[in-house]
Amino acid sequence: MTTPTQAPVLFISHGAPTFAMEPGVLGPQLRTLGQQLSGVKAVLVVSPHWQTREVQVMTTQQPDTVHDFGGFPSALYDLQYPAPGQPELALEAARLLAEAGFSTGVDARRGLDHGAWVPLVHLLPDAQVPVFQVSMPASLTTAQAVALGRALAPLRKQGVLIIGSGSMTHNLYEFRQGSAQPQAYAQEFAAWVRAAVAANARTPLINYRTEAPHAVRAHPTEEHFLPLLVALGAQQEGDALQVLDGGGILHGMLSMESYVWGIPQ
Repeated sequence: MTTPTQAPVLFISHGAPTFAMEPGVLGPQLRTLGQQLSGVKAVLVVSPHWQTREVQVMTTQQPDTVHDFGGFPSALYDLQYPAPGQPELALEAARLLAEAGFSTGVDARRGLDHGAWVPLVHLLPDAQVPVFQVSMPASLTTAQAVALGRALAPLRKQGVLIIGSGSMTHNLYEFRQGSAQPQAYAQEFAAWVRAAVAANARTPLINYRTEAPHAVRAHPTEEHFLPLLVALGAQQEGDALQVLDGGGILHGMLSMESYVWGIPQ
């Protein structure tokens, strides 16, 4: 195994909370990826399920597993992800964000929301690596999301794995309709994003709302797409890109496509 000079960056489509118990195609891909990780000292997660007025950084010593959803099978609420926190590196993240111009605070009681622990159940199932989160400001723009990731990027050299946890497509209304057939619009949107990510075309991705096909239908609201832009901002020139196809389109419109930057090929 080749040890990277810095920790990788991931964008993970975390899907529905039931992904924790139903790994599908993406779960085994994440498990295999986790086995390739070396020298990771902590995991930093940016999730759409923690939105605040200004950026907050979790400094909790032992974060709770937060079951921030309703109406799912009871067994899901029994799942725990008892990873420790990493207050020291969290404070360093807060310092970097403040230096980059973000109004930043800390939260010593926040737990891990399902955007963090659901994919980590598959990626790092032993829950031994410390985890902390950085919130998304409710007013975050696409350009600011890239800037937020860029501000956090130096942590990679300290062994911090940066994860933007969101969704390649996220239309809850259509998800609830439960269509069995993959919708063409979701496939076309995901294909456009994949091509833009492969080309490291940041400006089109920042402007995806007007440049990507079916962008508003794929994301009626933006919070689940912004973690991809955070990850893109933390990615650096020379990082090899790996695409995890996630099994294609689920429930008619839910793309589980995910990305990894910085794993030696």
